[in-house]
Amino acid sequence: MRAIALFALLTVVMTWPQARVLAIEATPHQDVYFNMWRLEWLAHAATTQLSHPFDANIFHPEPDTLAMSDAMVVQGLVAMPLIWAGVPRVLLHNVLLLGAIALSGAAMFALARYLTGSRAAGIVAGIVFAFAPYRVEHIMHMELQWTMWMPLAFLAFHRLYDTGRMRYGVAMGACLALQMLSSIYYGMFLGVLLGLAALVLIARDRGVSFGKLLAPLAVGAAIAVAVSALYARPYMRVHARTGDRPVYEIEQYSARPASYLAATPNNWLYGGSQNRSGGPERRLFPGTIALVLATAGLLLVPPSRRAIVYLLLLVVAFEASLGLSGYGYRFLYEHVTAFRGLRALARLGVFVLMFVAVLGAYGYRIIVSAQPAHVRRAALVLVSVFMLIEYRATPDLQPYLDEAPPVYRALAIQPRGVVLELPVPRTDSLPGDEARYAYMSTFHWFPLVNGYSGVYPPSYLARLDRLRDFPGEASLKQIRTDGVRYVIVHQRDFWQVDLAQVHARLGEMGMAELGTFSDGNGVATLYRTR
Repeated sequence: MRAIALFALLTVVMTWPQARVLAIEATPHQDVYFNMWRLEWLAHAATTQLSHPFDANIFHPEPDTLAMSDAMVVQGLVAMPLIWAGVPRVLLHNVLLLGAIALSGAAMFALARYLTGSRAAGIVAGIVFAFAPYRVEHIMHMELQWTMWMPLAFLAFHRLYDTGRMRYGVAMGACLALQMLSSIYYGMFLGVLLGLAALVLIARDRGVSFGKLLAPLAVGAAIAVAVSALYARPYMRVHARTGDRPVYEIEQYSARPASYLAATPNNWLYGGSQNRSGGPERRLFPGTIALVLATAGLLLVPPSRRAIVYLLLLVVAFEASLGLSGYGYRFLYEHVTAFRGLRALARLGVFVLMFVAVLGAYGYRIIVSAQPAHVRRAALVLVSVFMLIEYRATPDLQPYLDEAPPVYRALAIQPRGVVLELPVPRTDSLPGDEARYAYMSTFHWFPLVNGYSGVYPPSYLARLDRLRDFPGEASLKQIRTDGVRYVIVHQRDFWQVDLAQVHARLGEMGMAELGTFSDGNGVATLYRTR
């Protein structure tokens, strides 16, 4: 508990002043809207359509729309009782996101302390894992902050190999399953890396006989496979409709070797040192101090077998993060269908960061272990402070709405029907305001033609092309085909002359104006079929 408290305090410091506006502001990004929509949808589905929770209200009339991105099941389950209790949405979002960073640091502390026998080394490793630029790069992606299961899975794995106890096999499988339910990217590669570690260590680094390991390993694997197979079913249906990720997208969002030298633009020390390999998803620098400590752990004394294994895992994760430019991911892409649905292979940089943190813990212990107690305490303070300064970045925040703007309150009291919000974005300039529209749908929960996710269904993209000429005949025909009952026209996105034409055309197709209201950003007019 003290480790959790320490990393909670450090998270407040490293993200300040967000703690001061925790109930009001978050990172300005469309994924914040998407995070809140997913949390709210899971709580809504649990009380209204528990038998088919993946049939979410966006991209009407597509099925399985929750499975077009990470469903964040674990985060949703944690949030449910708080949502039902009326905890403000922005506050809940920020607590779940920042809390995941703190818990990830504490989990890494537990793993590093077990491997090195040093609490101080565990703190150093936790700081690396919790606050390196990768975290800031993905501060808007809630599912990518839920990494606490990764070090806990490796901790259970090592304890299993040291004791042979069944409970550690169950814990390892449960952590792997929880990681899959928290973030599919991480869950899939955690399984690959754990499997590789199990094969490498089974010959030379176990405290019990091979036979005593078999049953716990089998039970852990069975838990993870069973949960993952059940969870994969809606995703397989979506993949059958949407197909593989385009190769150009995989190449765009894969790491380059130089990505591991790039920090985020708002980093205090390195923000001005960006290069062409440091674009979105590719700011993966683990930090100078972390790299020095990791190198020391490998070179100052002969490394242990486990340190060598973590170096091997680091190399594998680094190579796989290069995507199709490397060999590891290319093999998985060609032979395992599930891996063809992944786009941003640079996200494997979190595993590189995790293994650097472990090796850094070994290095820190080696450097300070022979020093007197007062020197060790001073060294921990100095190293921790310097690392926190190195990782510090200035947060960018904006306010988000917790309550429904008037236009959505007016809609919510109407009879249930399909909703379309206009204008829609061009297919070559997505997402536009689609993520905000999805979030605003949580105030009425009507089926929504608009939508935002990690994958866009082909039917939605075709629909956007036809709706772009609104109020032309093709768009009106599409509105009729989709059974749209309500249209919200956001006036700030239309010229005044166009608004008169919009009103006339909607009237011609039998829609009545219910009124003009604030939409939170401007004014919008709500229409309903007569």
